[in-house]
Parts: sequence; C-alpha cells; structure tokens
Amino acid sequence: MRHLPYFCRGEVVKGFGRGSRELGVPTANFSEQVVESFPSDIPTGIYYGWACVGNGDVHKMVLSIGWNPFYKNTKKSVETHIIHTFKEDFYGEILSIAIIGYIRPEKNFDSLEALISAIQEDIEEAKRQLDLPEHLKLKEDNFFHLPGGKIVNNH
Repeated sequence: MRHLPYFCRGEVVKGFGRGSRELGVPTANFSEQVVESFPSDIPTGIYYGWACVGNGDVHKMVLSIGWNPFYKNTKKSVETHIIHTFKEDFYGEILSIAIIGYIRPEKNFDSLEALISAIQEDIEEAKRQLDLPEHLKLKEDNFFHLPGGKIVNNH
C-alpha cells in the first residue's frame, strides 16, 4: 500500500465506550479532525503498527479504520488498540502512531462473539508481524520522541 508506513499524531478523545465494555479491547480514538486528515484513499480495514502515548514507551498496536459495520457507524473512525495494559485512561493525551501493515478488510459479523474472535486473531497477527526485524526498526523512529514532552503513565 503506497501510504504505508503512515505516521499520525493527535489527541485521544472519548469514543463510543464500547471497546472496553463490550469487546474487552480498549481503543484510543482520534478526533474527527485527525480522522479527516487521513488520506481519503487509504482503504478501510484492520492495520498494525506502533503506538506511543505522550512520551511513554512505544508499544505494538492494531488499528481499525472505517465504519465499524457491526455497529453501523455513520462517521468514519480510526481506533487504535495498544497491545499493552495501561493503569488509567489517557483521554487528552497525544497519541502517536505509525501504521505499518494491513491485516484485512473491514467486514460485518453475525455476532459479538465472532467480532471479538476476529479482533483477537488480528491482535495475534499484529504481534507476529511486528516481531519481524524490518518492522521492529520502526519502533525506534524519531517520530515517537516528542520534544519536551512529559512522560505519562509509563508502566
């Protein structure tokens, strides 16, 4: 895909609140302005890459770009699931992401269980891909070092 890797940074805003509650997979949501700044021809679907909150550590992530057909969203969203356990929410913090690769297109699911199962498979695929040497090197990219940023929730 010609847009990858794609680097993006923006404030974390409250989403629909269903990532943690219904899916057991908390997601960080970008504001509409950040979503609208994405190249319009980036295909919707599931991607993997690296993410960093504030000036904290860089972690593996899986990302959904699209309409969430299961939930019939009317607005496109970009939702990042960082593969790491944070002790607290980080609304209002700056999230920096590097989207590196594509996993699958967006699709609808017959049940919440099928959706959760697909998300778990996506997470495993992201972990496998990000362990590859050519992907690991992007974890160290200078993009993730915010000048003068404070370290937030660095656990």
